[in-house]
Amino acid sequence: QVTLVESGGGLVQAGDSLTLSCAVSGRTFSMYAMAWFRQAPGKDLEFVAYINRVGDSIYYEDFVKGRFTISRDNAKNTLYLGLNSLKPEDTAVYYCAARRPNTSNVRIESSYDYWGQGTQVTVSS
Repeated sequence: QVTLVESGGGLVQAGDSLTLSCAVSGRTFSMYAMAWFRQAPGKDLEFVAYINRVGDSIYYEDFVKGRFTISRDNAKNTLYLGLNSLKPEDTAVYYCAARRPNTSNVRIESSYDYWGQGTQVTVSS
């Protein structure tokens, strides 16, 4: 069993920055590709960013536009998401997800095997 625990969310003002963390335990972290998703109030879950097992393949959703940075530290079993230039529309619960190697599109939520409980990010205008 793999456990994912997010942290780092909070209430910030537009233009501020945050760093989200996702601590992974239970299995070898480097076995899993990782991603961040988010869900805004009243909206569907949406893909934010993906990183492969070794960190040399990264994808972002278009709305990120250079503002967010996904990274991982396999020695610390931790995934990160740096959020810069935050906007009110970035307000959402942010989830990390892990998947065993597969060829499914990285944006498909059902292709992920494990999920964290989420961390709330609220951006005020």
